[in-house]
Amino acid sequence: MTDAQETAADTSLRTTGGAPPDDGGSSEAEVPIPLLEPRDGIPPVIADEGSLAEVIAAFAAGSGPVAVDAERASGYRYGQRAYLVQLRREGAGSALIDPVACADLSGLGEALAGVEWVLHAATQDLPCLREIGMIPSRLFDTELAGRLAGFPRVGLGAMVEGVLGFVLEKGHSAVDWSTRPLPEPWLRYAALDVELLVDLRDALEKELDRQGKLEWAQQEFDAIASAPAPEPRKDPWRRTSGMHKVRRRRQMAVVRELWQARDKVARRRDISPGKVLGDAAIVEAALALPANVHALSALNGFGHRMGRRQLEQWQSAVDRAKALPDHELPQPGQPVTGPPPPRAWAEKDPVAAARLVAARAAVSALAETLTMPQENLITPDTVRRVCWEPPGEVNAESVAAALAGYGARPWQVEQVTPVLLPALTSSPAG
Repeated sequence: MTDAQETAADTSLRTTGGAPPDDGGSSEAEVPIPLLEPRDGIPPVIADEGSLAEVIAAFAAGSGPVAVDAERASGYRYGQRAYLVQLRREGAGSALIDPVACADLSGLGEALAGVEWVLHAATQDLPCLREIGMIPSRLFDTELAGRLAGFPRVGLGAMVEGVLGFVLEKGHSAVDWSTRPLPEPWLRYAALDVELLVDLRDALEKELDRQGKLEWAQQEFDAIASAPAPEPRKDPWRRTSGMHKVRRRRQMAVVRELWQARDKVARRRDISPGKVLGDAAIVEAALALPANVHALSALNGFGHRMGRRQLEQWQSAVDRAKALPDHELPQPGQPVTGPPPPRAWAEKDPVAAARLVAARAAVSALAETLTMPQENLITPDTVRRVCWEPPGEVNAESVAAALAGYGARPWQVEQVTPVLLPALTSSPAG
């Protein structure tokens, strides 16, 4: 009996009748079942090496895939570290691990080597899991599986309800998970997030297989598992919200100086940068170029609640930017390594612009036929690059090679090449 079936059979865990649909079709009851408690109760939080060793042994002895989730303190703490790790595996039950108290989980990662990890939106959790030594060699991403299968809503709650017939309580997704001790309702929520993840994986695997997309999904999962850690972003200050309003180089220098000063404070205090100084305030100061603390304090974001010392700190950053020689000011834009923005194509290269219009229409039509988002069929950046600079001799082989060169998976190459060929070979009208 699966987790879902056992949970459905336990009437103490729900407030309405019915059960999730079985493989043969819909059940008699159509009302979703609120999932109120983990089937085995809320597991204790593992916060010492002895207890961790017991969990590692239990999960190593378990069977089948392992459900994995992590909770961060986005918006509260600096960075994206994990503050709670949840797991569930057949034969081992569920576990909640405190990665602050147990900072090195590489032993657990090694114990699960070769086991398929089931995650929801894997790319969100893998970076913080990697930091504590948990790196999967195989995975199944239930969110991505839902996208490929054509589900209109792919959040975990929507997927569990739509596929398994259970309602997950999602009220604690944005809380401060660095809080210690963690309140019991939060721990219950965290345990429930992995309670049915393997069942969801199994149901989605069947649906992908029915649609002939299971191999496609596996290629996507393999690509995620084998992807290297991303390189640090160059000039991250350029992503300040509202940056499009900042036109002059001197103003851009103010954004850079304030962003860097804020980042140092946030890192030192282990607090979200937005809680130190908002992006809107940074842009406001850049546009105004205040002459002194008094002028700075009159700007939005630098109000009466900010102390004199803080205001002087931010004004010093503004003054540093104002004192820079011209040759040290940032350039208006980052070096462009790919095609120009599509809005500029009609003027720069009308033929390429026509190719892009045709290619986008073809990809859109194919994605609709396959019932999946266009960006999962092929990335928009790949389409732009191939249209801006197509192979010297356009044919099925050269287009396929170009797509593969930009990172498209074999299934994407196979599906997209035939529809891109006419777009790359047709002449613009007129």
